[in-house]
Amino acid sequence: MLKSLIASVVARCTHRPWLIILGWVVLAVAAGVYTADNFAISTDIGKLLDPNLSFQKQDQKVRDAFPQQSETIVAVVDAPTPEQASVAAHLLAERLRQNPTLFKDVQEPGSGPFFDKNGLLFLPEQQLEQTAGQLTDASPLLATLAGDPSLRGITQGLSLALKGVETGRLTLANLAPVLDKGSETIETVLAGKPASFSFQELLPAAPDQPSARLRFVTIHPMLDYSSIEPGKEASDAVRKAAVDLGLPQKYQARVRLTGAVPIADEEFATIQEGALGHGIATIVIVLVILWLALRSGRIIFAVFANMVVGLAVTAALGLIMVGALNLISVAFAVLFIGLGVDFGIQYAVRYRTERHASGGLQDALVRAGANAGPQLTLAAAAVAAGFLSFLPTAYRGVSELGQIAGVGMIIAFITSITLLPALLKVLNPPGEPDDIGYRFLAPVDDFLERRRILVLAGTAIVVLAGLPLLFYLRFDFNPINLRSRTVESISTYLDLRRNPNAGGNGIDVLTPSLKDADAVAARLAKLPEVSRTITLSSFIPDAQDKKLAVVAKMKEELGDILTGPPDPAPTDAETITALRTTADQLKSLATPADKPGATSATRLATALTKLSAAKEDVRQRAEAAFVAPLKVSLADLNTRLQAQPVARDTLPAQLVRDWITPDGRARVEVDPKGDPEDNEVTRRFADAVLAVQPNASGGPVSILESGKTIVRAFIEAGIWAILSIAVILFIVLRRVSDVLLTLIPLMVAGILTLEISVLIGMPLNFANIIALPLLLGLGVAFKIYYIMAWRAGQTGLLQTSLTRAVIFSAMTTATAFGSLWLSSHPGTSSMGKLLALSLACTLAAAVLFQPALMGRPRGSGDGSADGA
Repeated sequence: MLKSLIASVVARCTHRPWLIILGWVVLAVAAGVYTADNFAISTDIGKLLDPNLSFQKQDQKVRDAFPQQSETIVAVVDAPTPEQASVAAHLLAERLRQNPTLFKDVQEPGSGPFFDKNGLLFLPEQQLEQTAGQLTDASPLLATLAGDPSLRGITQGLSLALKGVETGRLTLANLAPVLDKGSETIETVLAGKPASFSFQELLPAAPDQPSARLRFVTIHPMLDYSSIEPGKEASDAVRKAAVDLGLPQKYQARVRLTGAVPIADEEFATIQEGALGHGIATIVIVLVILWLALRSGRIIFAVFANMVVGLAVTAALGLIMVGALNLISVAFAVLFIGLGVDFGIQYAVRYRTERHASGGLQDALVRAGANAGPQLTLAAAAVAAGFLSFLPTAYRGVSELGQIAGVGMIIAFITSITLLPALLKVLNPPGEPDDIGYRFLAPVDDFLERRRILVLAGTAIVVLAGLPLLFYLRFDFNPINLRSRTVESISTYLDLRRNPNAGGNGIDVLTPSLKDADAVAARLAKLPEVSRTITLSSFIPDAQDKKLAVVAKMKEELGDILTGPPDPAPTDAETITALRTTADQLKSLATPADKPGATSATRLATALTKLSAAKEDVRQRAEAAFVAPLKVSLADLNTRLQAQPVARDTLPAQLVRDWITPDGRARVEVDPKGDPEDNEVTRRFADAVLAVQPNASGGPVSILESGKTIVRAFIEAGIWAILSIAVILFIVLRRVSDVLLTLIPLMVAGILTLEISVLIGMPLNFANIIALPLLLGLGVAFKIYYIMAWRAGQTGLLQTSLTRAVIFSAMTTATAFGSLWLSSHPGTSSMGKLLALSLACTLAAAVLFQPALMGRPRGSGDGSADGA
């Protein structure tokens, strides 16, 4: 009945082919217009999972409570010195605040009037007292520098320190680091390169590490959701502001962007990179493969046009169903090309076989529909069922992919028995004088028949021997490993993850009040996996009375020095004299030459001498390198001496809003201990925090729970897919043994794919795991073709046109996967690699293992290969 029905459909479509073609073309054009107007893709990996999952809901609660923490751009400003970084970041923030139409809010975390004024209160009490003592001892030096902030004043200040060496209060070795930094700065100036000296790095307990020269500007931009890259305009504006301000030239500052907005935008840009070239190459190679398979330009055009129309309609329906594609569901195009072209090739190759046998165009088209139609119908139903089995899972990325691909398979089947025959009728390809089977594969057919037991036993041994490898199969649940580490947003993010003060790896806990937040923070701080916990209370310094007394004493001793009027600027001649005087003093102290610190003193003396002999503009550049940061440091020190008592009601409103909601709920930030690049560290950290605080959320928790969700989703979907496919097969085949002959090769291909993945060190991840539903889809289709042919009594299956169709179908699919493999986006590339591996295993299981498993058809005699 099914054969008659499909033959009837083909006959009707070929009776009025132009009407059928026109109808499909109109539908495809309408679908193309809809897709162009409504195309959208979300690069947010967090949206790949069901938002109703408990950890997703908790994440959303935190985002709703603190919306300013999401959809941000973080401008990371780094410069050779802390002074330059601070000034550059402040100028950038001020410039961005002048553009409220593009930037809702601009903040400088850890900076601003509050932190600038009260910074000393956040030092440990002992460290503050040490700093105060050293600054008080250095008051004569500070007086010299503040009174004469020039190159002359700096050299005179150094001379003052050198007198301390002469009197024995200091040693030359103690001054060696300062001398070396000064030498390096002057040598750089003399070499004609940009230079800067840092006075802040000379302060007691100043951290001498790259993170000390980083500053952050957090930006909440206006996003253009009608654009595929919603934050591109804002990101471009930030970069332009940095250039317009001359930050690279004036402060040697580099501005890099990271955060949710640039990461999402650059994610899509990376996926796009090279996509056009790869797409064109894929189309060309597919056309070449179709030529090798079909040997007729007219048939190739028909098959290719059939695929394009089906793809256009599927794309439009996909957007109607899901609204916006995601990083997984966008792969439906590759799946459609692979399986949609397969249906077309199967029908076209069968048509060529029938044309060779009968010679008549109309008869060949109808007979091809009658003979290929049932297996195409069963394959389409089974493949669609396999894909749609992912629909109820919590892995939204693959769920939507399954939904679109499942519908796409039905569309591909319908076009293959309506549009394709109509196109072939209109194009009227020439007849087929030759048999199109693979007679040269007769020895392989003979081997599989004579050595059937050997083939089955060998396959079983290989599969069973590799089963222990599955214990080492890894799922890489870290989404960062799916992104390109060469793009600015990701490379910057990874740098910040290594900085414990950046908070890029933290977990958030939302609590009813600040009191509760403090209690939670105290409990979590005791965990060995936790490095620190932060709440709003962390910004209220302890021991304030003692610290304020120390600061007040410092202000009493240094205040007048820092605020007094400076001396008149020296002449160039006076500067030269000061340089030479200090150089002579250094040379005198550098004898004998083996005295500790002598090398550093000699080096600086040489540099000062060369500077005194250089042109005036060179000394002016040297003065700028020393004096600009000096003024910044003196001003910062004076500001810090104005510290006032800090209480909950004196904290900046924006800081409070970052930690407490208007209704009183409070946030706790928990940071991990250990290597942030180590997935096992992340897992232990998340597990430990969740054990104490089950409502925790944030990156590490999302990563851990996402991995569990995806693995569970694939187990559930895999079970449903196998069951649904088995039911469909049983309804059609009516024999349990035939169902098993179809499913066992599929399971062999799946197990081999996973075993080889372990051997080549390829873990499963959020992206490449879609190879498993594809293996189900393509694998079931190939196996159905062979089981149907076998049930029809065909022998020598490798010699038939069926194997020709399967091999060339696999080649077109492999080409589509190859375009993914070549992608510069790691997630997409890993998807292509595993898809190619699964395809190779699927093809081998269908062409080599399944014929041996099936044996000779039931009731067959010595029959030979059938060309049908």
